[in-house]
Parts: sequence; structure tokens; C-alpha cells
Amino acid sequence: MNAIKTRLAALSFLEFAVWGSYLVSLGLYLGSVGLGGYIFWFYTVQGLVSLFMPGLVGVIADKFIPAQKMLSLCHVLAATFMFAAGWYAMDAGASVEFGPLFTFYTLSVAFFMPTIGLNNSVAFNALTKANLDTVKAFPPIRVWGTVGFIVAEWFVNFVPVGGAPIMNTYWQLFTCGAISIIMAVYSLTMPDCPVNKAAATSLTDSLGLSAFKLFKDKRMAIFFIFSMLLGVSLQITNSYGTSFIEHFSKVAEYANDFFAKNPTFLISLSQCSEALCILLIPFFLKRFGIKGVMLIAMFAWVMRFGFFGLGNTSLSGVWLLMLSCIVYGVAFDFFNVSGGLYVDKQTTPELRSSAQGLFMIMTNGIGASLGTWIAGTFVVNEFVFTEGLDAVQQLEGWRISWYIFAAYALVVGVLFFFIFKENNGHPSKLEISEAEATAAGADAAAIVEDKN
Repeated sequence: MNAIKTRLAALSFLEFAVWGSYLVSLGLYLGSVGLGGYIFWFYTVQGLVSLFMPGLVGVIADKFIPAQKMLSLCHVLAATFMFAAGWYAMDAGASVEFGPLFTFYTLSVAFFMPTIGLNNSVAFNALTKANLDTVKAFPPIRVWGTVGFIVAEWFVNFVPVGGAPIMNTYWQLFTCGAISIIMAVYSLTMPDCPVNKAAATSLTDSLGLSAFKLFKDKRMAIFFIFSMLLGVSLQITNSYGTSFIEHFSKVAEYANDFFAKNPTFLISLSQCSEALCILLIPFFLKRFGIKGVMLIAMFAWVMRFGFFGLGNTSLSGVWLLMLSCIVYGVAFDFFNVSGGLYVDKQTTPELRSSAQGLFMIMTNGIGASLGTWIAGTFVVNEFVFTEGLDAVQQLEGWRISWYIFAAYALVVGVLFFFIFKENNGHPSKLEISEAEATAAGADAAAIVEDKN
């Protein structure tokens, strides 16, 4: 790996380490201070700000502020508000209130979410300036982002502060802010990104709104609706996965299990799987076509939730939780990438960018936000966080919740199989060339979990 690739790999590592320091562990802290019933709001708002903040910041970076400087500025602001959230939590102790903590957190993620796209823009610009093929060079660079996410997960899982792992305390907020400051400084060392004040890019296009005209096409309307329906599943396990696994430590039968005490470490297998699945996508696209890969992803979500419901942290059941983490890579990556490629093949060049924006809005915006809100309000809060339940009853509530989510994903997959039809002018399996399959692998590397 030459110098610029190494520098960009470090940039990607830091970008996703910021996210990994709290994304899957925040629920543990919220539950410990009596805010378990509000967990879903902290993940719902991530999708809500993603509906407009990346577009707004993208327009500014395109026309006024070089992307590497905008990336730095966003990280400074995100870190400032995350530090404020941590400071409030530290000062409040066991009397943390939802309002102040949620406000600081929301402002932080509002400035963090645009950095994912900006990070990609900076990387593509640097690779282009170095006369490197972005399709071939970017995936190995982006994989280091997943490594950064995993390392941050392990750090907050195993490093204690004040006798408790960081993942169980507000120190994860300070950890996030500290890494974000490092990222802000490092971003300024990246090659300069040009701006074009005369660019015709409109806010409507940046937000993907002009692509809503695609709903006039029944086939595309069905596709986008199913994208939203599957997007409902994207953030549920990020919201509640570690809280569920940690709950086993409260049940006498599982109290001393290693994984019950290290839930973030177990969940990190999901990101390991994601890194490997990025490399498998070109093969599966060539073998099964776009619709086939999307169906594989949909039924992988059924297994993701179902294995959670069946598993436990003992030696006899932890393998099911591990299987859930393994299929996560398929569930997340395969749909996002094949869906993005399908949109690319079915839209005209003038609508291509806005159509991709619409796809992200429907999945990671509307779908993920709606799904997390519904999952928290009508399922988890109903079956798990109901007052008066003991630990065993709550564990049963967790299992019921995962089965409900699995049943939902199954219904979506079956309906998609029967309702969604390929374009009449194409065979049932769209032909994927070698170049397109490789490009899809690059696209996979740029997609964010249900993360984004």
C-alpha cells in the first residue's frame, strides 16, 4: 500500500472509530441510568438528521468550503456537542434526564452523519489526484473503517474507568469526542479538494428529492417502498443488541457467562462479518443477479433476528448469537449494494445521483427511523421495559421481541418475492458484467450500516 493509500486507510479508520465508540454500546449506559425506555429515540434521531444534514453539508462542501476542511469542521462541532453530552451525564450522575442528554447527542450526530459522505469525497479526490483507480483502490481502504469500528468496540468493552467498562458509562461519549478531535486535525492533512461556486448542484438534487418523480413508474415505486420496508430493520439490533445480550448477566443461570459480561465484544462479530461480505458481493451478484441478492439479504434479516431470539450466552446457545452476527454482514451489505446497483441500472444519468439519494432516504432515513421508533415504542418497551417485570420475564420479553422482528422481515421478504418484478426488457436475472460486479464491491465499501 503506497503512502496516499495508507493515509486514507488511517482516515477511514478514525472516521468509523468515532462511530464504533458508542453506536452499539450507548443503550447499555442509557439503561443503567433509567433511560432504557428512551433508547429508541437516540437511534431514531440518527436517521432523522440523515434526511437533510448530509445534503445541506454536501452543498456547502461542493460550492464554498473544501471537503477536507468541511470534514474537519463537522468533526469539531460533533465532538463539542458529544463532550457536552458527556459532561452533562457526568455532572448529573444517576439523575440524568432525557431532555438535556438527548439534545446534546442530537446536535452531535447531526454534524457527524455528513462526515461519512465527506470522508468518501476526500478519499476519492485523493485517489484521483494520485492517478489511482478508485474502483480497485477504495475497497481495501474502506475496510480499514470497519477495522476502526471494531477496535473502538473492543476498547469500550474491555477498558475500565472507575471500575466499570467504558461501554457501561458516560465515558464512551468522551471517548467519541476525543477520537473526533483527532479526526478533525488529521483531516486537514488530506489533499485539497476543489470547490466550484458555479456548480449547478441544487439542494433538491443533493437531498435526492428530484428523484421522487420515479414513483410515477410503478415498478420503481414498488422497489422504493420495499426499500423503506426493509430499512425498518436496519437500526434495531444497533439500538438493542448489546442491551439484550447484557441482560443475560441479570439472570442467575447466565450471570457468569463471558459474553453476558462482554456484549459489545460479541456484537463486534457483526462488523467482522460485514468486512468479509464486502469481498463476497461481486461473486454473489454474478451468480444470483440483483433480485436474488436482495432476497438473500431479506431472509438474512429473518435469521439475524431469529437467532437472537433462540440464542443465549451459555456455551450451548452462544453459537446462535454468533450466527446472528455472521449473517448480519449479508443482511446489511447485500441489500444496500444490490439495491444501489439496481437504482443505477434503472435510472437515466440526469437522475442517477438523486435516485441514489432517494434510495438512501427510503432505507437509512425514513425506514430506519420509522423502524427504530416502532420497535421501541410498540415492541421492546411493551415486552421488556414494562414496569414490574423481573429479569426472567424481561428476558422472555426480549425473545418475543426478536421473534416479532423476524416475522416482520419474513413477511417483507415473501411479499418482495411475489410482488417485485424485474423490468420487462430484462431477464429475470439482470446480467452483471465483471466490471459492474467489481464496481459493486467498491460501492459496498462505501455503504454505511444501518450504522448507515
